[in-house]
Amino acid sequence: MTAATDPTEREASERMIRQIAAELNLGAGQVRTVAALLDEGNTIPFIARYRKEMTGELDENQLRAIEERRNYLKGLEDRKAEVIRLIGEQDKLSPELEEAIRKAVKLQEVEDLYRPYRQKRKTRASVAKERGLEPLASWLSSQPKQGDPLAEAARYVDEGKGVATAEEAIQGAMDILAEMWADDSDIRRWVRRFTWDHGVLHSKAKDPEAESVYEMYYQYNEPVKRLPPHRVLAINRGEREDVLGVSVEVPVDRVVEELHRRILRGPSASRDILAAAAEDSYKRLIAPSIERELRGELTEKAEEHAIGIFSENLRNLLLQPPVKGRVVLGVDPAYRTGCKLAAVDETGKLLEVAVTYPTPPHNKKAEAEAVFRRIITQYGVQLIVIGNGTASRETEQFVVGVIKAMPERGLQYLIVSEAGASVYSASKLAQEEFPDLDVAERSAASIARRLQDPLAELVKIEPKAIGVGQYQHDVSQKRLDESLTGVVESAVNHVGVDLNTASPSLLSYVSGINATLARNIVKYREEIGKFSDRKQLQKVPRLGAKTFEQAVGFLRIPDGDNPLDRTPIHPESYDATKKLLKELGCKPDEIGSEALKSRLREIREEEMAEKLQVGLPTLRDIVDSLMRPGRDPRDELPPPIFHTDVLDIEDLKPGMELQGTVRNVVDFGAFVDIGIKNDGLVHISQLSDRYVKHPTDVVAVGDTVTVWVLGTDLKKGRVSLTMKKPQ
Repeated sequence: MTAATDPTEREASERMIRQIAAELNLGAGQVRTVAALLDEGNTIPFIARYRKEMTGELDENQLRAIEERRNYLKGLEDRKAEVIRLIGEQDKLSPELEEAIRKAVKLQEVEDLYRPYRQKRKTRASVAKERGLEPLASWLSSQPKQGDPLAEAARYVDEGKGVATAEEAIQGAMDILAEMWADDSDIRRWVRRFTWDHGVLHSKAKDPEAESVYEMYYQYNEPVKRLPPHRVLAINRGEREDVLGVSVEVPVDRVVEELHRRILRGPSASRDILAAAAEDSYKRLIAPSIERELRGELTEKAEEHAIGIFSENLRNLLLQPPVKGRVVLGVDPAYRTGCKLAAVDETGKLLEVAVTYPTPPHNKKAEAEAVFRRIITQYGVQLIVIGNGTASRETEQFVVGVIKAMPERGLQYLIVSEAGASVYSASKLAQEEFPDLDVAERSAASIARRLQDPLAELVKIEPKAIGVGQYQHDVSQKRLDESLTGVVESAVNHVGVDLNTASPSLLSYVSGINATLARNIVKYREEIGKFSDRKQLQKVPRLGAKTFEQAVGFLRIPDGDNPLDRTPIHPESYDATKKLLKELGCKPDEIGSEALKSRLREIREEEMAEKLQVGLPTLRDIVDSLMRPGRDPRDELPPPIFHTDVLDIEDLKPGMELQGTVRNVVDFGAFVDIGIKNDGLVHISQLSDRYVKHPTDVVAVGDTVTVWVLGTDLKKGRVSLTMKKPQ
């Protein structure tokens, strides 16, 4: 946190640090260090990779958690200061109230304390106050042993003020009391807790005869505290689309009984009036307000959960292993407008685009086969990649026919998700990259390239358009964008970027580099030719010292002048690395050699770290980089499953064993591509023989899994799978 000069600010800053440390089970010193590093303009990927000694080797997830909690708590402190100021301006700020506000640890607590002082719209209570009925409300709440409420109320009858009868005066006083109790922070806290513990969310159809995807919620009840996140978002959507009516039902009698216990002190002349006012306070004011709050909280938690699932799926998708060294033919299938083809070489360079019409309504299979065979032969195509959109099924069957007619080529094919391909194809970036192609032809090129290097291609697409989540359109789009951008940034920096081939899209996710700088780097590269040394980055316009520090370790030059430039070693550690090589009797150009690897395995880490005056984590990273200088962490994952023949849903029989690729993970299970048109579902109950809390504990997007067919629904095109081996 920035150094605060004001004692109150320093105290608040220290309180935040202690709270974050306690919540995340970290040392206060670690949190303090991370806060200082963030305030200095360091990025999370940079801190995680190159400041391990300072943070105690905190990983990216821990660093992001610190950043998020810190931002929340800073917002909380700002709100506290504002509330204290607003109440102070009304001359109603007591020392006790100020202390209670300062000690609050949740925004909800602050808002509860501020509620009685908030300027309200016109309410029944405010009208009653304007009519001079506050003294009557005070008399009633004093719970006098003697007296007649109607006789007391008669003193306030004044037709000029709009109070025609004693009964109207009592009603106005009751309205004042009802609002006072509805604003009481202790009462609200108790009702909120009780509603959470005992409330039941009830949904029902507005038209029970209408067919919709929400039919399971047409007459549905579930305790509020047990509602799973995906169900919250589904019910919310049904309500928003005016299909469902939703309410939270609570044992009203028990709540009213508790209010009576808190408010009524024994027999009094006003007891019955106060009891009625308390019931009105709950039913008319507290219950609707708490229900809104509770559903808002449920939605917020459900959104955070959905964003978390989307983020994890996206990271796993981005880090899928690239299929290197293959000439690929990308196919964007369609009916009326034909299948667009794009052949790309091993580096992703576009070789040719074409259009064929093998599917209905044209069915020009012979002509299409001739085009396929020519392109395959002319460019030495080894893999055919088909998008999974419209006409994918028919195109797949046609492609299998082509493969069988050319057995000597050893061709294989793969169906890939084309989510986001149309978004990319219509983008300004795609227009700049392929100015002479139409939208569908660009899409075919993107489909081919996303197999060769998923990360490099998918970063060109707005993350939320990639579609590996659940209910992504129902969550806060701002929060989703922030989270997914962080995921892409993390994945790009985890893999590293070739400075001489990276697109502006890829470079813009590198630590410290924004879109403008990314374009400047590419422009500079085009003007001077390939970068031969990392130091040349400092000559790129507007790329300052801080940006250089943050970015340079993640940018690689595979064939540069300095062998260290092809490793993840940061230039700030070059001197230490050279000393290490000298100690081992090796030279930089021996990096990656068996001789150097052998000597690196023999070093005594603690002694060497002390000799080089570096921390152990830094030394270990240097050693790992020297052992595997060009390492791509994605290469350690299994490659995708390629096919040579088509599988139909009619071919599936219960108990059949298949290999598949996990396409999406959601709260209730995982969708697995087994080579048919629609992915099969492995329900959470079928993921393992042991208890599974959440599918992400067992599978991840991109995993290759063995599944068995449980059953098929030919009418709906659905397949149920299991990962439990049949007995």
